Amino acid sequence: MPDSSRRLPGSAADGHPDLIDSPLIRQAGRDVLSLALMDSRNHTLHLMGQYQRALEAANFAVPLLATVNPPLWELGHIGWFQEWWIARNMQRGMGTRCEPAHARLASIEPHADRWWNSDEVAHDSRWSLDLPGASDCRAYLLNTLETTLELLDRTDDGPGRDDALYFFRLALFHEDMHGEAFAYMAQTLGIALDPPLRTALTPGPMTIREPLVIPAAVWRTGSPPADEAGFSFDNELPSHQVSVPEFEIDAQPVSWAQYVEFVDDGGYDREDLWHPQGWQWLQALARGEGRRGPRYVEQIGVASGAVTQTRFGQPTRMQGNQAATHVSWWEADAWCRWAGRRLPAEVEWELAAHTAARRGFAWGQVWEWMGTTFRPYPGFTPHPYENYSAPWFGTHKVLKGGSFATRARMKHVRYRNFYLPERDDIFSGFRSCAL
Repeated sequence: MPDSSRRLPGSAADGHPDLIDSPLIRQAGRDVLSLALMDSRNHTLHLMGQYQRALEAANFAVPLLATVNPPLWELGHIGWFQEWWIARNMQRGMGTRCEPAHARLASIEPHADRWWNSDEVAHDSRWSLDLPGASDCRAYLLNTLETTLELLDRTDDGPGRDDALYFFRLALFHEDMHGEAFAYMAQTLGIALDPPLRTALTPGPMTIREPLVIPAAVWRTGSPPADEAGFSFDNELPSHQVSVPEFEIDAQPVSWAQYVEFVDDGGYDREDLWHPQGWQWLQALARGEGRRGPRYVEQIGVASGAVTQTRFGQPTRMQGNQAATHVSWWEADAWCRWAGRRLPAEVEWELAAHTAARRGFAWGQVWEWMGTTFRPYPGFTPHPYENYSAPWFGTHKVLKGGSFATRARMKHVRYRNFYLPERDDIFSGFRSCAL
């Protein structure tokens, strides 16, 4: 993985387009950022093209599920978010000092707030909205991006530029997150992808290495100030020191071969291996679908060790040295109890990712569940997008790393992803630590 702790050089680095999909984008200036915004939009529209091919004849109808949004809502929301925080935001140059509730300029789409404001439009109500068609949504995205790029071109790119560029960087990462959401929603809906995209969204084999012992250390977790880090999400702040005792951690996520052993040993039948809430979750699924393995698994062999998992509507034979995928936190925790191990704390994962890469610590294939509940760091202050982190503290679990569907620029060691422990539709796996 790239060394995301290095400082991006100023104008010299800004001239290299290969940085547009690097974690160093957090520190990039307007030239590289402009390219990255266009790249993200192209990726969004390519993914939407898969939905258009599969669902346009049915007017993009999809079932009402808690883990899915109507595709046209998802698409329009991306443009709305960018316009809300950039073109309509008269305080965009203030960065994190922007007042969240200040009056906005009008949208170029009169109904934009009524359709796509996620803070105001409840999830289940999105299926009954009179959303515009695909061509109108695409036009809205084109027009909002053009305005964004024009404003970015006029933005100060000199010293102290981080405030001025904050919302452009935020909009980029927001679109990248929704790009991955388009991918896991396609998996949920069984949408067949074109061959190049399907190949790109397939986990590769891993080199299996022995667990690593990480020496005790005093580690500074969280992101440094903006003048050192460039962009940071609010839940990464403030930076603070943590004393970390010596620990042993897997060099790579748990593989299918390892997970099959848990299934073969009756892991889905032994209540003693499960957190009480996890057991309740499992029993509810077992009554509905006969759950005997991670989500989308159609066959998991007791004798053969073979795993068949449906991927984008097609049954696929998984390799034993691929990371187990679509695993909930409850399942990851149960596997660890069965193996006599535990999930890592996020500070342990972060320390290992920073210090043990040359010793074989590999990440980025699947989002990895941490044993840590998502909580604010001491001294946390929400950024202007107040509902990004704060509403989810205490209920969600942290995931680190990134998946095969995550843009490389999102794969920053400090990044904290977070989901409810029952979520198994995302591209999630886990690794373990010794007790």
